[in-house]
Amino acid sequence: MLILQFVFLLLMLYLGSRFGGIGLGVVSGIGLLVEIFIFKMAPGSPPVNVMLIIMAVVTCASILEAAGGLKYMLQVAERILRRHPERVTIIAPIVTYTMTLMLGTGHAVYSIMPIIGDVAIKNKIRPERPMAAASVASQMGITGSPLSAAVVFYLTSMSEMTSGITLFHILGVTIPATFLGTLLMSLYSMRRGVELEDDKEYQRRMQDPNLREKILSTTATSLDEQLPASARNSVVLFLLALASIVAVAMFPTVRTVQGSTIGMSTIIQMMMLAFGGIILLVTKTPTSRVPEGVVFKSGMVAALAIFGIAWMSDTYFQHAMPTFQASIVGMVQNYPWTFALAMFVVSVVVNSQAAVCRMMLPVGMAMGLPPAVLIGLMPSCYGYFFIPNYPSDIATCNFDASGTTRIGKFYFNHSFMVPGLISVSTACVAGYFIANAIF
Repeated sequence: MLILQFVFLLLMLYLGSRFGGIGLGVVSGIGLLVEIFIFKMAPGSPPVNVMLIIMAVVTCASILEAAGGLKYMLQVAERILRRHPERVTIIAPIVTYTMTLMLGTGHAVYSIMPIIGDVAIKNKIRPERPMAAASVASQMGITGSPLSAAVVFYLTSMSEMTSGITLFHILGVTIPATFLGTLLMSLYSMRRGVELEDDKEYQRRMQDPNLREKILSTTATSLDEQLPASARNSVVLFLLALASIVAVAMFPTVRTVQGSTIGMSTIIQMMMLAFGGIILLVTKTPTSRVPEGVVFKSGMVAALAIFGIAWMSDTYFQHAMPTFQASIVGMVQNYPWTFALAMFVVSVVVNSQAAVCRMMLPVGMAMGLPPAVLIGLMPSCYGYFFIPNYPSDIATCNFDASGTTRIGKFYFNHSFMVPGLISVSTACVAGYFIANAIF
């Protein structure tokens, strides 16, 4: 019966993924009702804390975007790319990785992707090389960002299990591990695929006058816009918010009030709301702009998706945990990589690293897996590159006018498959050894 119920869970996740975003959340609501009233499971807990964190972070980042801060960051990134165009395949993924590290979301990649393609084409570099790697790198940065819901949930849950675990224990593993995965993926990408003059699809497009003009006349740039001083000031304040969170995490006594220590999830919520207000006041940004940006829309959609997914999944795993513990604890303890495989497989279906962590971390903790395993294998929560239906991957294919970044004839032989496998597997192996050295 548990297997049948698990198949039903995966079916609901798959159906929701066909609609994406909000569809994941509301279709999971159907699954939740079936679990409770047909399968007679006790209701699990809705992920209220994770949703509040997402809302606070998204609000602050959205105010940053409305104040022109994202455009300022984009201009800085573009100057770096155009200063060293011959190294775009190495620099572009590092740029998108860093943007995600700072913002806690990979959706900022849409603004930089046309510029990456423009730099590649103008220097006769196969655009697939930097663009596919940059799309994957933008998602690799999530488990290294102190603002991402995945990291905050890990911190909140594991600090309750072991009081000695701090934000630095998690980031000290995930940042070097995911950066190494990004770097190796970029090195591989430098020689992937044939050169443009040997690419049949590119040459076919160049024979079409309209497509040829579209490819060669691309002038994507952000440098021709003069930004006000408030744009730069908003970035400075946002970086100060990040520094404040790190500082409070470093010194627990700062967040001790009346004898009790405030949890880091609460600290992040307070800091993001407060600095969002400070950015709003200092830059005098009209609040009407805030909900119009891509960060606000994508972030709130992610919160709704996680709401349904995590509630439905928590209900199932709480019901099934006694059987799971009796049957597979030994296997996972003897072969820790099987937990990474489970995280990866769930991510292929769920399309959200925060939701995967919300689903799978309680399972790993209940099985008694050590912190080194749980944290070291955290990068395996990114597996949704496997099926090329994630928005950033689809957008990257559309941004590449040359046609080199594409979904293959057999669907799974797409531009993101090998870079994703290299980066995630490298990050998991590196993370496992780094975590065992720390703990």
